[in-house]
Amino acid sequence: MADREGERPPIPEALPVPIVDAHTHLDACGAKTAADVVEMVDRAAAAGVGRVVTVADDLAAAQWAARAATWDPRVFAAVAVHPTRTAAFTDADRGLVEELGRRPRVVAIGETGLDYYWDYSPPEAQHEAFRWHIDLAKRVGKPLMIHDRDAHEDIYRILLEEGPPEKVVFHCFSGDAEFARRCVDHGWVLSLAGTVTFRNAKALRDALAVIPNCQLLVETDAPFLTPHPFRGRPNEPYCAAYTLRALAQFKGVSVETLGAEVAANAERVFDLPRTTDGEPGGRGA
Repeated sequence: MADREGERPPIPEALPVPIVDAHTHLDACGAKTAADVVEMVDRAAAAGVGRVVTVADDLAAAQWAARAATWDPRVFAAVAVHPTRTAAFTDADRGLVEELGRRPRVVAIGETGLDYYWDYSPPEAQHEAFRWHIDLAKRVGKPLMIHDRDAHEDIYRILLEEGPPEKVVFHCFSGDAEFARRCVDHGWVLSLAGTVTFRNAKALRDALAVIPNCQLLVETDAPFLTPHPFRGRPNEPYCAAYTLRALAQFKGVSVETLGAEVAANAERVFDLPRTTDGEPGGRGA
């Protein structure tokens, strides 16, 4: 497959029910203009991925994501400053994130949290920014979308110390079954990406077994984490269809049943219009 590393996976057959890619980065996938966004979301819709949440990791991406969410009714946004970018997080930065976070088509505050894998931002700065984002999510009444890399216990501790928002989403959940059980007990929602399909992901599949369907989301984190058997090739929102089919297989349920459940979860968590209400739209620009 080495000669195909730069080639996108094929678009799979459409899912029997439309789902939501709960976490993607359309800008990092190459989208710049409104036409680019429409083209990318059209590809997703062809695979049965009817809507996407495009997520920011810095201030420029946050401004772009908030604009992109007004270019197509199938696109929503989440805004925050990624933990690896919090070494210098000023009052002006906070003001901009808050202004964007209050916009109607911004449906979550994220991705925020802790990242102990990369050494780009000191833990103390990450902790302070994480606590601020938790407070912001509560003040604007939107879900908190968490980035957790090698930081499970500190994420858990800080959430409990600050008091979590009503809705908490662990994006690209990476914990084991015991950590998943603790998160589930708090009512938090766990979003799984293509990593669950990797051959070496037994611990993550064990965690999946303890996650109730009503607390499960599916995402791509595109352009990263392309699901097996296309690992290493460029990811896009349409690839959430591959992951959804794998999740259904692992859980021993039909694709239609699980697809309907994760779609309903995304609508509930992000306060999206129900697909049965007609054309997927939003809360206005």
